[in-house]
Amino acid sequence: MVSGQWQSEKEKEKEKAIDDWLPITSSRNAKWWYSAFHNVTAMVGAGVLSLPYAMSELGWGPGIAVMVISWIVTLYTLWQMVEMHEMVPGKRFDRYHELGQYAFGEKLGLYIVVPQQLIVEVGVCIVYMVTGGRSLKKFHDVVCSDCKQIKLTFFIMIFASVHFVLSQLPNFNSISGISLAAAVMSFSYSTIAWVASVDKGKQEHVEYGYKSDTQERTVMRFLAALGDVAFAYAGHNVVLEIQATIPSTPEKPSKKPMWKGVIVAYIVVALCYFPVAFVGYWAFGNGVEDNILVSLSRPHWLIAMANMMVVVHVIGSYQIYAMPVFDMMETVLVKRLRFPPGLTLRLITRSAYVAFTMFVGITFPFFGGLLSFFGGFAFAPTTYFVSAPHTYLTLPPHCNKPFDIAIMIPASLHHICIILGVLLMILAPIGALRDIIGNIIDKQYKFYQ
Repeated sequence: MVSGQWQSEKEKEKEKAIDDWLPITSSRNAKWWYSAFHNVTAMVGAGVLSLPYAMSELGWGPGIAVMVISWIVTLYTLWQMVEMHEMVPGKRFDRYHELGQYAFGEKLGLYIVVPQQLIVEVGVCIVYMVTGGRSLKKFHDVVCSDCKQIKLTFFIMIFASVHFVLSQLPNFNSISGISLAAAVMSFSYSTIAWVASVDKGKQEHVEYGYKSDTQERTVMRFLAALGDVAFAYAGHNVVLEIQATIPSTPEKPSKKPMWKGVIVAYIVVALCYFPVAFVGYWAFGNGVEDNILVSLSRPHWLIAMANMMVVVHVIGSYQIYAMPVFDMMETVLVKRLRFPPGLTLRLITRSAYVAFTMFVGITFPFFGGLLSFFGGFAFAPTTYFVSAPHTYLTLPPHCNKPFDIAIMIPASLHHICIILGVLLMILAPIGALRDIIGNIIDKQYKFYQ
C-alpha cells in the first residue's frame, strides 16, 4: 500500500515536472497587460490591410453590418471562453482542446477541436511566413527601386531565419517583449493606412457598386469576403493558452486580469479595423487593391516604413500562433511517446515546424489567396460558435457556468451565434472555392515565385 502511494506520488511529481517544462503551463506569472498585447498581436493580423477590399465586395450596408456584428459576437464569445477557463473548481482549462474534451467527451472533444485549431494555427503561420516575405520584398523594392529584382522565395527564407532562433524561446511570457513590439506595430501600420487614405482623399470617379460583371460572380465574391472578415477575428484559438499564463487563486481568479486585457485589446482592434476598412473603402471604392498599401503607393518612405512594421508584427504573430502548436507537438512526444524533455527535443521539433511552414510558404506563395476558404471552414467555427456558445450549451449542468448565464442571457442568443457561425462556415468556403478555381483556370497561381 505504502509502495503504491509512493509510486503514485512519484508519477505525480514526474507529471508536474513535464507540465513545468511544456510551453503553455511552464510560466504562470503574466500580468493583465500581457494578455492585452498578446490578444492584439493574435487578432490584428496583416489581414487588416485587406479589409477595404472585403468592404468593396460586401458594399457599404452589408460591410458595416458584418464588421460591427462580428466585433460584438466575437467579443461575447471571447468573454465566455475567459469565464469558462476555470469554471470547474480546482481545475483550469489551459488549452482549447481541454475545454472541448470536458464539454464533448474525451475523444469527441479532441476530434472536434484539435483539427480545426491546427488548421487555423498552422494556416496562419504559413500565411504569415508568406506575408513576412512579401513585406520584406516590398520594402526592398520601394527603398531600392533600381536594384536587381530578388525572388520572393529568398525573402521568405530570410524571414524564416528569424523564427529558427525565436522559436527556441520556451513559453508565452518569454516572447512578451516581441508580442508588445508586434502589437505596437500593428496599431502603427493600421493608423498609417487610414490616415494616408484620408490624406489622399476620395479619388476621382470613385464607385461603390459591385464590380463583378455577373450576378453569380458578385454573390461568390460576397461570400468569399465573409471568409476574409472571419479570418480577421481569429484570435480565439489562442485565448485559453494565453490565459493559462496568468496566476490564479480562488480569491483572485485569472479571469479578472484576462478580461481587462481583452477589453483593452478589443478597443485597439476596433481602432485598427473600422477606420482602415471604412476609410480605405471611402477613398478608393471598388477599385481598392487587396492590400490598401498598394493602393496608396506614395509617399515611398511611408509605404516602406509601413511594410517594415508589417514584418515586425507578423514575426510576433507567428510566434503567438506557433506556441500552442509547439505545446501539442511536445506534449505528444513527451507524454505519449516518452521522449525525454530537453533542449535537443525542443530544438529539433520547433526547427522542423518552422522549416515546414517555410517550405509550404515558398511552394505556395499564393497561400494567402486561400484565406477566405480557411476563414469560413475553420476560423468561423472556432471563433463564432464552437469557441463558446455550442460548448456552453453542451456543458454538464453541475458546472459553475459563467455568472449563471442561463439566467442572465437567454439561450436564444447562444443559438443566434451558432446559426451565424454555421452559415458563415458553409457559405464563405463556397465563394472562396469559386474564386480559387477561377484563379487556377486563369493561371494566376504560380509556384516558387
